[in-house]
Amino acid sequence: MRRRIRLAALAVMLPAVALAAPPLPGVGADGRGVTVSGISSGGYMAVQFQVVYSKRVRGAGIIAAGPYDCAEGSSIRALAHCMSPSAWAPPPKPTEIRPRMESRARLGLIDPPEGLADDRVWMLGGGADRTVEPPVMDALEAFYRQWVPADALRRVSLPDAGHAMISVADGKPNACNTSEPPYINRCGDFDAPGELLRHLLGKLEAARAPEPASLQAFDQRPFISGLPADVSMAEQGFVYVPSACRAGGCRVHVAFHGCRQGEDQIGRRFVEGAGYNPWAEANRLIVLYPQTVARTGWVAGSYRWILNPKGCWDWWGYSSADYATRNGPQLEAVRRMVDRLQQPAR
Repeated sequence: MRRRIRLAALAVMLPAVALAAPPLPGVGADGRGVTVSGISSGGYMAVQFQVVYSKRVRGAGIIAAGPYDCAEGSSIRALAHCMSPSAWAPPPKPTEIRPRMESRARLGLIDPPEGLADDRVWMLGGGADRTVEPPVMDALEAFYRQWVPADALRRVSLPDAGHAMISVADGKPNACNTSEPPYINRCGDFDAPGELLRHLLGKLEAARAPEPASLQAFDQRPFISGLPADVSMAEQGFVYVPSACRAGGCRVHVAFHGCRQGEDQIGRRFVEGAGYNPWAEANRLIVLYPQTVARTGWVAGSYRWILNPKGCWDWWGYSSADYATRNGPQLEAVRRMVDRLQQPAR
């Protein structure tokens, strides 16, 4: 009887093992100029990654998000000051953020802010966005202006755009002015990934059809300290590696999805339809798509209580009080993924 029980338990376990994603490959990527971008919570995460690792990041594209550590560890502040600000709850000023950054740099918690001086930054806000309102984007621009040269900053506003990734690559996009799942909109011929990558990287070859085999799932677990569920990260992420990049030497771009855009909620719509892959295919660019997962309270196998029902990236402290420093578990995990891509191909 006990033997039958053990065999039954093994039979339940085997499919999970068989379905595990393969390891993230080392492909000898160029580590001298990593760029990042993101939408909404992914935009906040991109800002955090750029600030924390300013020595290695050379540019950021931010869609519908605000300045570094806007929430200061408070979900209430995140909802008010950093999404729908008012006279009594305004976004933070650069003079409020700068001392915190300089203090953290002295403690070795982030790279020196002076590392932002050679970066390029592209920002996009929608006139119909009622989730992250224009004053938040104003605060983001003011934040960058204290560190980044004026000619390296570009802010774009689409008057009719809602809260979404603006793409020409998705097969069934929402209308431009909507703010609904999967949060991928079509606004005429405006191509947000193309525009931001061109600003960050310089002249690009024309986009061309991506190769399906170049988009790969990979196991995120080796890069996360502890259980992925403990920090609301998924067990697998995605990476687009053009065939021309498998011998090494390609640049890396990290694309952070927004809330309710992880694989657990919309499948591969973001990694296939956000619009980065056609540009990556034509321009020797590797695109890393790390993934979060939605969580509400307790989950099986985890001893931590986390409230992240929309699968957002952590920009207000649900995973750790250190979320916006190099000790932040999500930031550290993504940094390790980038490190792995830079290792020599085997």
